[in-house]
Amino acid sequence: MFRKFIFFLLPFAFCLLPCAPAFTWGFFAHKKINQLAVFTLPPEMIGFYKKNIEYITKHATDPDRRRYSDPEEGARHYIDIDHYARLPSIGSNKVGQGKHPFDSIPKHWKDAVKKYSEDSLNAYGIVPWYMEKMVHRLTEAFKEENADKVLYVSANLGHYIEDAHVPLHTTENYNGQLTNQHGIHSFWESRLPELFFDKWELFTGRARYIEKINDKIWKILKDSYSEKDSVLNFEARLNKKWDPDKKYTIEKGKKVYSEEYSAAYNEMLNGMVERRMRDAILDVGSFWYTAWVNAGQPDLNRLMNKQVADSLKLVQEETEQKWKNAKAPKGHEE
Repeated sequence: MFRKFIFFLLPFAFCLLPCAPAFTWGFFAHKKINQLAVFTLPPEMIGFYKKNIEYITKHATDPDRRRYSDPEEGARHYIDIDHYARLPSIGSNKVGQGKHPFDSIPKHWKDAVKKYSEDSLNAYGIVPWYMEKMVHRLTEAFKEENADKVLYVSANLGHYIEDAHVPLHTTENYNGQLTNQHGIHSFWESRLPELFFDKWELFTGRARYIEKINDKIWKILKDSYSEKDSVLNFEARLNKKWDPDKKYTIEKGKKVYSEEYSAAYNEMLNGMVERRMRDAILDVGSFWYTAWVNAGQPDLNRLMNKQVADSLKLVQEETEQKWKNAKAPKGHEE
């Protein structure tokens, strides 16, 4: 079994209030996905990444922490793609055309800006375009053989790729707030992984080279969007037949979905969260691998003895401190 030969860090206890803001995929899941993605890499890469696996794992959550201090950060985590089926383009009174919202929005940033304006794009999320930008940044970091940049961008890129695999990161109803299901976001992406992670099979095989980065990004989002109705509808059906007194429980002083309700929901989803998590692991490793190949496959053994610079540590310490002192994240409250 895959997990028998992988070092796992101790689980990060993170119980969430169903009605409170949560972190995308949850700190626990983000860390696990980045961590397991390391083991998808080829021999030429895995040595460097395994040496720095603690960094890659710990800093998988940095983008969520920045949401509390950087006003531009929030939009990088999602795209309300269903909005574009109704949003008119610049200079037009016609709403988006096509049966599928993906038909309405250009896949390349410049084209999308021309059609909708940069302000509109930022208002409804820019995760696909930011993912592509981060892949290019990682490619440049490999070319420069800059260990700090490789680690920093790898950890952060992983986070955005992981967010794109979450169905509720593709819709305006991102926390069930439009259907009286407030709290479903953390339920799907945090509570279920924390409860059932040890029972899931997350072996993915080796990372694969991605020929067309833009196409792959939009496929991930289309796959996520195709699941969002099930995420919402199954929970609504379950809620109707469930005893309200048994839906929630108190753990460590916090109100959370009960294990029984969570197990029933997980069964209704028929492995959806497990599949999206497994896909995210493979895709994170594949994007890292693709950036390395596109950089000319530099010898990462030359980076093995380099330590994380004090300047980068300082920046991340400041991010941590701002997160601890902040009150609310920018952008969607999940």
